[in-house]
Amino acid sequence: MSEQLVIGIIKDALTTALYLSAPFLVVSLVLGLLISIFQASTQIQEQTLTFVPKLVAVAAIGLLLGSWMLTQLMSFTERIFQLISNIVH
Repeated sequence: MSEQLVIGIIKDALTTALYLSAPFLVVSLVLGLLISIFQASTQIQEQTLTFVPKLVAVAAIGLLLGSWMLTQLMSFTERIFQLISNIVH
C-alpha cells in the first residue's frame, strides 16, 4: 500500500464526508443567522426559538436528501471495497 493510495483514500473519505454534511450545515447556519437577526430586531431572547426551527429544517433536509446521501455513501463504500479487492490480489 503506497502513500499515494492512502492519501487518495483519505481525500476521498474527507470529500465524501464534506458532501454529506454540507446540506445540514448550510441550512442550519442560514436558518440560525436569520433567526438571530429576527431576535436582535425584536429583542426576543427565547432559547427554544433557535432550536426548534433548526431541528425541523435539519430533519426536512434529511428526508429530502436522504436518498442522494445514501447513494453517495454507497458509491464511496463500493470504491473502498474495490480498492481492498485490488490490494488482496
